[in-house]
Amino acid sequence: MAGPTTAQRSSAQRHHRSSSGPPPPPTRGRFRLPRRRTLVLLALVAVLLAGGGTWLLYGSAWLRVEKVRIRGVEVLRPSEVREAAAVPMDSPLISVDTEAMEKRLRAELPRIASVHVERSWPNTISLNVTERQPELVLEKAGKFIEMDAEGVRFATVAKAPRGIPRLEMEAERSPSLRRFGEEELRRAAVKVAAVLPANLRADTKVLRVRSYDAITLELSGGRTVRWGSPERGAAKVAALTALMKAERSAEHFDVSAPGSPAAAAG
Repeated sequence: MAGPTTAQRSSAQRHHRSSSGPPPPPTRGRFRLPRRRTLVLLALVAVLLAGGGTWLLYGSAWLRVEKVRIRGVEVLRPSEVREAAAVPMDSPLISVDTEAMEKRLRAELPRIASVHVERSWPNTISLNVTERQPELVLEKAGKFIEMDAEGVRFATVAKAPRGIPRLEMEAERSPSLRRFGEEELRRAAVKVAAVLPANLRADTKVLRVRSYDAITLELSGGRTVRWGSPERGAAKVAALTALMKAERSAEHFDVSAPGSPAAAAG
């Protein structure tokens, strides 16, 4: 029996080469670590890096508290803010408890309305302070208690600040005192003071409260304004401003019903 022809042998060889795929690349000269050993080495590098970072944050002399920066103070002295803050100097900056410091500052210095303590790298603690602003003062025993727009009594001073009206409470016999309480009546007075424009507030010497619905402003030159309740403050400001321009010689104004204001001479 005759054997395969030359064409048949060439076809069989081509089929064998195509089915067996390309030859594997040479491996001579390559170095491969086992997978497990590679993972161990990577873990070791991560631990070394983490340890170095921890030392840098907690053990390094470069990242320690060396300075305290205070911003926003007007009445408070920077020295008293620094003392109340009790910043742990020369301690790692990362370890400073900023929230505890904020609470301590607000508790020890009631004049502070808000404070934000932040780390300023590499070596500074920044204290960003917002002070309360007085809207009224309440005179007591020859001294003056400052009250802010929320009715918070935050400081007692020997001299009344300029341009701040004095609060006079005369509601002892008023039903409003039993209904609202003295603290609520004070807040009503502060609400009136807070809505006054700067020029009118500076011209107001006394804000007198006889009841919730009977609040009066006493201006310079013996002029008075019957304000009524603290409600509709913006409308009352607009009515009073227009009335003062129209009735320049008037001494008494009534904006308790801002839709129908009135003015009268002395």
